[in-house]
This record gives sequence, structure tokens and C-alpha cells, in this order.
Amino acid sequence: MILSSLLAGVRLRRPLPRVLENLEITGLEYDSRRVEPGFLFFAFAGARSDGREFAQSAIDRGAVAVVSELPAPEGFDAPWIEVEHGRRALSAASRVFYHNPDRRVHFTGITGTNGKTTTSYLIDSILREAGNITGVVGTIEYRIAGQKRPAANTTPESLDLARLAAAVSDMGGTHLISEVSSHALELGRVDGFFFHTAVFTNITRDHLDFHQTMEAYTDAKRMLFIPKNGPAPGWAVLNADDAASKSMEPSSPTNVIWYGADKDAPLRAEGIRSGFDGLRFDLVWKDQRQAIQSPLVGMFNVSNILAAIAVGISYEVPLDVIARGIAACGAVPGRFERVDVGQPFLVVVDYAHTDDALRNVISTARSLVDGKGRVITVFGCGGDRDRTKRPLMGMVAAELSNYVVLTSDNPRSEDPLGIMNDAMVGLRRFDTPHVAEPDRGKAIRLAMEQARAGDVVLLAGKGHETYQVLKDETIHFDDREAAREVLRGLGYKESKQK
Repeated sequence: MILSSLLAGVRLRRPLPRVLENLEITGLEYDSRRVEPGFLFFAFAGARSDGREFAQSAIDRGAVAVVSELPAPEGFDAPWIEVEHGRRALSAASRVFYHNPDRRVHFTGITGTNGKTTTSYLIDSILREAGNITGVVGTIEYRIAGQKRPAANTTPESLDLARLAAAVSDMGGTHLISEVSSHALELGRVDGFFFHTAVFTNITRDHLDFHQTMEAYTDAKRMLFIPKNGPAPGWAVLNADDAASKSMEPSSPTNVIWYGADKDAPLRAEGIRSGFDGLRFDLVWKDQRQAIQSPLVGMFNVSNILAAIAVGISYEVPLDVIARGIAACGAVPGRFERVDVGQPFLVVVDYAHTDDALRNVISTARSLVDGKGRVITVFGCGGDRDRTKRPLMGMVAAELSNYVVLTSDNPRSEDPLGIMNDAMVGLRRFDTPHVAEPDRGKAIRLAMEQARAGDVVLLAGKGHETYQVLKDETIHFDDREAAREVLRGLGYKESKQK
């Protein structure tokens, strides 16, 4: 593909030199280590590094030109193309290079603080039940037509998203489901892509280390529904139970489906029955009713299920097929995931890392013990992230738990004890028995040793993660593995029937 065609939709700082117009481009890249001969290299200014530092390396590996919103480094003598916005340029070029992948497959984008991953799994199950070949892009992993790939970011760069969508199309697929983070929206990673359906789950305090204010955080989420650059979604699925949804509502011609527990929500759940074995309720949509059964545990999952159902409706999937898809979606890794080694109490691992998410999962645990057992919560807070939520998480854990073990999460560059002290401020506002143990493995053992028959031990914060990020290294650590090891060490054994 020639360069002038590739950059036709990109705002350039100055006209493309005629000598470059017919330059043949064989690929696009923003990581110099992956550049091949004939590639066009995009250099971004990042929080920790300047992409211009790698421009010469990209040229040495065969790149024919560099695109950046910043001026060329002094002494750089290869072709340098200045654009108004680097990531928007990459997004526009990616869509051209991969022949409009957002039109070749149907994009579904999910944004919100909590519930994105579970909702994406539910949507995928519904669409596959309807006979579609799908792709899923999210926090846990990327899945392309059933093939798993590691997830670098919750929402990858536009080039990666275009590649993944093109791969889905090339494999006969028709749908791509993507979690869309506030970072991705703010940085322009999905800029210009057309989403057939956009979903809003909820918004609570998170990522203020990046966005600084809740207003800015909300504004970033809104860009999925009311884009600053590019087309509005064909459908918007909005949570009637969250006040922020009203500000997300796009104007015509976008179709809007409101879902929620509220009796006035057009798509709602009635007669909800929640138990250890999952959820049951009657779905009400217009003049139709459909029985819904899900193995997912917890009232908060009703909202995730309704959001997924709304997406199915936007794709004209019959309600009975939607119901089968919901029923077929089992445990989502690290989302209220059970660990069973034959112990007489329930052990659950969950990704909850905000005060609202922690409140939801502890409340679910309380409903399962039904006053007959105790909830023992193990949690920590991430380093180099929003400090303001740490005391709030401590308050929630102390308010709703019978016993709390405060520990370390991913401390990153911070002192784990300093992070724990921030959370302890909220924890001490209640008289709940608690202990602090920075070693997460030891903390899990302390919780297990406290547990009795009928209790629930909740390991919150890391969920599906298989690592722990320390100041100088990243080590292997999986809450699920650690829990099994402790339980076996305490003498519990899985039954042969399992």
C-alpha cells in the first residue's frame, strides 16, 4: 500500500513530500523491536519513555519513515512525518491498512469501572450459542476464534485491535468483543473505530492517578458513546441503575437499550433468586418474558447478565438462544472463582480492587453464609495507583467482614507497608478484628487458619493475575495456587469424584 493512500485520513502538520507519496508500505508498527523492512514506524511520547528514542533503531531494522506528533531528534536524517495526533494517526492508518476491520466484523465495546470482563464472557457465550465465530479482547486474555493469546493491555493499541479484528474476519468470524478502558479512550487507542454496540456497566472511583478527577474519568468513558473523533455507535446499552448513564446517552441515530433492576427499566430482571448455585430470574423485554438461569454467583452479576442480554438483542439474537448462552457461561477466571480442596468452608478469589467492587463481592459472600458463618477477607491495594481509594477499601472490608487480613497486592515502586498504612486508616474506623501481614502468601495462610465450617474466605484484588509486581522485580504469584497449597498443607484433600 502506498504511503499517500495510507495517510489520506490523517491530519498532517505539513504536506507529505512528493518523493514520499508513492512509497510502498508493507506494514505498520509502534514497537521498534517488531519492525521489518518496508514498515512505517509510529513514535509516541509515553509516560515513561519517548518513542523518538527508538526511531533510529526502527530505521536500522528497515522502517522507511517515522510518523510522530513530535519533531524529529536533532541529526535524524530519515523521512520524518509530523502529524497532529500520533495515536489518531495510527488508528486511521491501521483501519486503512487492514481494510476497515471494524466494518468487516461487528465491534462490541464495553466500558465501566466494574463488570467489563464478566460481561464480555457472557456476550461471547451468547454470540457463540447463536452460531457465530468471535474474538474477545480484555483484561484476562485475547481469544481469536477460540485461540488464546496473552493480553498486553485491557485495550490494546489501535494497530493491535485492527490486527485482531482482521484475524477474526480471516478465520470466518463476525464479531469482536472488546473491553474498552478509560485509558484507551483518553489516549485514542479506539479512535475512529465504529462500534456496532457500546456498553456502559457503571462508574465508581478508580484510576484517579491517571484521570485526576471523577469528572475527567467520566468524560473518558463517555467518548465510547459520544466520540470526539469518529462515528457514534449503532447501539448503546446503558445501565439504568447508574446515574452516570444519562450523560452517556448518544443522540439519534444510535439505538439505546436501558437495562437494570429498576421496575421502569425497559430491559429488567424480575423475581431474582440468588444462591450458592447461581442466579435465576425472569427477563422482561417489551412484551416478552424469558426465564434466565446462570451459574454465576452474586446479585451484582444480574447487571452484567442484563447488559449481555441487551447486546444479544442488538444483534437480533432470539431470547431463547440468549438464555442458552447465559446458562452456558460458567466461572470467569478470577471473578468470584471458587477454590475447592475439600475444605468445609468456601474459598473465593476475586479481582475486586476498588471499594465498590469490594463491597459487591463481600456482600455476595455475606448472602451465602446467611448469618450462619463468617466472612474472612484478605485484601491489599495496588502501588503507583490512586491512593484515595485505599482507606475506602479498608472501610468497606472492615464494615462488611467478620475478620480482615490486610496484605500486599502489587506494590510496584511503593513501600508495601506505606500502602497498607493508607488502607489501615479506613480499616480502623470499625472494631472488626484484623491483622496486617505484608507477605501475601502468609496472609492467605492466616485467613485459612481462621476459617471454620460454613465460613467464606475471600481473597480480593488480584483475581486472575499470576504475578506480583514488586519494586525491583515481578514474581510468580497466583492467589488460587497459593490457596490450594495452604489448604493441602492444612490437610484438606479433593474428593476423587471431582
